[in-house]
Amino acid sequence: MTDDAAAPICLARPLPGPDDIRAGCAAARGVNGRPLHAAALKFFWGPMDCGKSTMALQMNYNHARQGRRGLVTTRIDRSLGPQVTTRIGLAHSAIEVTDGLDLRDLVRDAWAEGVRVDYLICDEASFYDLEHIEQMAELVDNYDVDVYAFGLATDFRSCLFPAARRLFELADSVARIQVEVLCWCGREGLLNARVVGGRVVREGEQVVIGDTVDTAQVRYQVLCRRHYRAGDLGGR
Repeated sequence: MTDDAAAPICLARPLPGPDDIRAGCAAARGVNGRPLHAAALKFFWGPMDCGKSTMALQMNYNHARQGRRGLVTTRIDRSLGPQVTTRIGLAHSAIEVTDGLDLRDLVRDAWAEGVRVDYLICDEASFYDLEHIEQMAELVDNYDVDVYAFGLATDFRSCLFPAARRLFELADSVARIQVEVLCWCGREGLLNARVVGGRVVREGEQVVIGDTVDTAQVRYQVLCRRHYRAGDLGGR
């Protein structure tokens, strides 16, 4: 075996030139091909109001407290700004994920500036493009960066968001957030109904900004399957 073939492959901080990819680094792969620190892509999902963004910020806090460095991203946060906000009042600055943003470039640019990136917190991941989900998987597999995605599974029609479907297909682990959201009848809330003019609507754009408060022009209400199918909003 030649020295070149035996050299560890650095995938955590690739240098700009393709000829430099075999330079040694802290995350070089062992002889069995596995990273010394095996990263993972994890998807946490649930209906509206189940605490996805709260859990995302808690996870970022927990990792940072142990000395890890990460980036927080979001798309179409309820605040319409580059931040992660929660309905219980927590907030954190974030990078807005646009159509043209490449998550791999985001990490590589940080490394080029000398900023360590151990993980990504990706809130509102169901609104990301399919390309972004592929980039998440590549960051895990080729760059040894953990990615924790949080988002809805289904839209107002009870159909999977394309990004959520791809996360179900690719993620190393998928977990439903266990904070229980209730329908008005007391049963477990499963589905996100879109309400316009006091009625459940089942046609329209997949992504429309709204809120859960009664005064919103477009609002969303979590319902059990029975009352979602019936369009029954209860006595609000």
